[in-house]
Amino acid sequence: MSATLDLALELIRRPSVTPVDAGCQELLAARLSALGFRVERLRYGEVDNLWARLGQSEPLFVFAGHTDVVPPGPLGQWASPPFAPEIRDGWLYGRGAADMKSSLAAMTTACEAFLAVQPQPRGSIAFLITSDEEGAAVEGTVKVVERLEARGEKMTWCLVGEPSSSAQFGDVIKNGRRGSLNGRLRLRGMQGHVAYPHLAQNPLHAIGPILTVLADEVWDQGDEFFPPTSFQISNLHSGTGAVNVIPGDLELLFNFRFLPAITVAQLQERVRLIIDTGLLNEEVKTGQVFQYDLEWSLSGLPFFTAPGELVAATVAAIRAETGQEPELSTSGGTSDGRFIAPTGAQVIELGPINATIHQINERVAVADLERLSRIYQGVLERLLG
Repeated sequence: MSATLDLALELIRRPSVTPVDAGCQELLAARLSALGFRVERLRYGEVDNLWARLGQSEPLFVFAGHTDVVPPGPLGQWASPPFAPEIRDGWLYGRGAADMKSSLAAMTTACEAFLAVQPQPRGSIAFLITSDEEGAAVEGTVKVVERLEARGEKMTWCLVGEPSSSAQFGDVIKNGRRGSLNGRLRLRGMQGHVAYPHLAQNPLHAIGPILTVLADEVWDQGDEFFPPTSFQISNLHSGTGAVNVIPGDLELLFNFRFLPAITVAQLQERVRLIIDTGLLNEEVKTGQVFQYDLEWSLSGLPFFTAPGELVAATVAAIRAETGQEPELSTSGGTSDGRFIAPTGAQVIELGPINATIHQINERVAVADLERLSRIYQGVLERLLG
C-alpha cells in the first residue's frame, strides 16, 4: 500500500456515475483542508463542484479533474465489481481507476509531499474538481471558471489529470485539443408507396450525393501541431421500418473535430453550401424540391498551449521520474481544458495510460500511482518551489 493507492481505492469505492459525486469531493476536501486550503463547494443543478485554494499570491497553479465516471456497463462482464476495487497481478481494477480517480489521488498526495518540504510556495495552488465532465459538462468546470473570471481570479498554469499516456506511462503530454462541433440535419421529403415513387420524394436518395461530398471534402491540411479537421457521420435515421414505404424525412447527426486554423463559421458556411448545391442538383435532375433544417451545437473550441514554463516543467518532471522524453500531442477527444484555456492559462493534460478507459475491467498499474504523484510533485517544485 501507498498513500496514493490508498486514496485511489477510497475514491473508486464511491459509485460516482455522472453527475453523482458520491462523497468523493468531501474526501478530497478533508485532505486539502488539513493542508490549509480554503474550500468552496459550488453546486449547480445536480452537479457538485469543488474549488480549493492555498495562498492568495500569483502565480496560481491549478490541478483540474473530475470525480464522475461513466456507467460501468454489464456488471456480469466485470471480473470484480466495478466499485469494489481490486488489485490483481500489479493492476488496480475498478471504474475510474484510469479516468481519473488515480490522478485525483496523485494530485492530492503530490501536494501533501510538496508542502511538507515547501510550506511557503512561490505562489498559490488550487484544485478545480467537478462531477460533470463525463456528461453534458454544462454545470461543472465551465460554471466554476465563469465564477472565477467574474471575481478576477486568474489561473497561470493548469494541469488536467486526464489519462494521457499511450503505450507506456508518461510518454504523452496533451498540450492542446481539437474543437468539437456537432450538426443535426433534418431533410424533408414526401412519404409514399415504393411502387409509386413519382408520387413521393425520397430524402435518402437526395442525401446520398451530399454525404459523398461531405465525406470526401478536405477541410484543411492540418498543421505542425494538429491533424487535419475530420468530418464523421454519427447517426442517420429515416423510414418507418416498413419495406414498402418511402420515408418522408430523415435526420442526420455529424461531428467535426477541428483545429484552431479553421473557424466554426467557416465550417458551417461550407456545409450549408454543400447541402444547397446538392439539393439544387437533385432539383435539376428530378424536379423535386427538398427543404431542410440545420442545427449546430458547439461542444468546445480548440486550444493549444505552446511550449513554455508549464510544458518545460512537466517534461523535466517526467524525464526525472521515467528517463524518457514525452511526446507533445493534441490528439484525442475533448476535455475540460477547453473551458480553462480561454482564460489565458497555460493548460496541459497528464495522467496514466488510457488503454482501458470507459471499458469493462478498467485498470491502472499500481506502480504508476506513486510515479504519477512524484511527477506532479516535480511539476510543483519546478514552478512554485
